[in-house]
Amino acid sequence: MNVLLLNGSPSANGCTYTALWEVAGALEREGIQTEIFHAGKGPVAGCTGCGACKETGRCMIDDGVNRAIEKAKEADGLILGAPVHYGGAAGVMTTFLDRLFYAAGGFFAYKPGGALVSCRRGGATAALDRLNKYFTISCMPVVSSQYWNMVHGNTPEEVRQDLEGMQTLRLLGQNMAWLLKSIQAGRQAGLPIPQAEPRIRTNFIR
Repeated sequence: MNVLLLNGSPSANGCTYTALWEVAGALEREGIQTEIFHAGKGPVAGCTGCGACKETGRCMIDDGVNRAIEKAKEADGLILGAPVHYGGAAGVMTTFLDRLFYAAGGFFAYKPGGALVSCRRGGATAALDRLNKYFTISCMPVVSSQYWNMVHGNTPEEVRQDLEGMQTLRLLGQNMAWLLKSIQAGRQAGLPIPQAEPRIRTNFIR
């Protein structure tokens, strides 16, 4: 089993990476393979709503999003990590995820997902709520911990001093591992995934 951890910070090795590394360590100790994928620090184009991905499962804009799609399809679980910018998840991350989930969200159904955020001081819960919405629209079980999955600090060294936050993230990794193993056990026992009804869409303007 393996988990893809997506680093949505412009900094490849900063505070968000430090938080993801703590989760990855807990997963590895439980026998789960991990990979941290950096979304990058360059511009990320927004979704154009062209719908081409519905035919191919790939975004027409050929950049890091498509590379993440291929990795996410093979992963058994997904962890999203982002810094907090102006009280919300970093814009590069939400733009990246809009395209990732629009193009390949159907491949994520019933794979566990967890999110974490890194902030200097405030805005963490709003940012975390934004990231969790990608899971809850995609039939993904949401992995929780003993507190909201956040760390505080302005540098990696300060993040490591947030002992409660780091403990929360280790438990997030342990809970992800437990859920993955539970899903595997259910699959081996012949338990099928839920069968969805045909999709109904209702527009509110008539």
